[in-house]
Amino acid sequence: MGSTNESASAQEKQPLFSFGIISDVQYADIPDGRSFIGVPRYYRHSILVLQRAVQNWNHHKKLKFVINLGDIVDGFCPKDQSLNAVKKVVNEFDKFNGPVYHLIGNHCLYNLPRKQLLPLLKIPGVDDHAYFDFSPIPEYRFVVLDGYDVSAIGWPQDHPKTLEALNFLHEKNPNSEKNSPSGLVGLERRFLMFNGAVGKEQLEWLDGVLQEASNLKQKVVICCHLPLDPGTSSPEALLWNYDQVMDVIHAYNCVKLCLAGHDHKGGCSIDSHGIHHRTLEAALECPSGRDAFGYVDVYDDRLSLVGTDRMHSTDMCFKLQANC
Repeated sequence: MGSTNESASAQEKQPLFSFGIISDVQYADIPDGRSFIGVPRYYRHSILVLQRAVQNWNHHKKLKFVINLGDIVDGFCPKDQSLNAVKKVVNEFDKFNGPVYHLIGNHCLYNLPRKQLLPLLKIPGVDDHAYFDFSPIPEYRFVVLDGYDVSAIGWPQDHPKTLEALNFLHEKNPNSEKNSPSGLVGLERRFLMFNGAVGKEQLEWLDGVLQEASNLKQKVVICCHLPLDPGTSSPEALLWNYDQVMDVIHAYNCVKLCLAGHDHKGGCSIDSHGIHHRTLEAALECPSGRDAFGYVDVYDDRLSLVGTDRMHSTDMCFKLQANC
């Protein structure tokens, strides 16, 4: 009798599936530097972090896929090297034994226009949009948002999305340097040119996807380069209209986790509706020999992030009172 219980218990502990995660590789073949607030950045080392991540994912166990939360190369990458730098990093991701889902970040768009970038990253968007969804198993759905849908970077200069973003920034940020939050207070400090927004069509698409997921009784994981909750991010890193996106998400009970990158220090929170938010620590900020990547074990009642080195492990149970 005891052995049967032990066997049942062991069975319960097996994840439904697992997937790898990494964010903000921001590779460039240039000397180390610092962020605008003085945090060291290791541009050449970051591709070594990725190589170790891929080795770990391939050797650890059967992972269904990998998600790269954005910023594959750095904005300081010399523009004549941008295409080759992106191809070089994509080639490292391609050594993973399975599908890799890429998100676009601001640094990707500093290097290449969307029209060139999306095919390189095999992003299945329509009309150069980078949002899509997929279901690795019937019980779960992953929704990838395009946080630079409305953006002053990545679209052609005369594109309606660019003009909409520039008008928005003119209204919200009085500084001549639109990447400066000087004088902006609290959450208003997110109105910077290196951030962006989810447009009206994408919001409607998200609503439809979550409606369908609810009907199918699927649990949903949202992925966006830009964080969607102030509790897991500096104000300067938030999606411009994170509140509108969360209003759509909170209209349903299916979303369990929102994953993000962009804010390199990482963070985690649980919002008022019990949804977990996890911003990933950046591969870029790992000095020689240090790492920041992980994998997530997915269960019926929780997601468990198993981090390596600088990426903190996080157990995320689907309960309002759960601790991050």
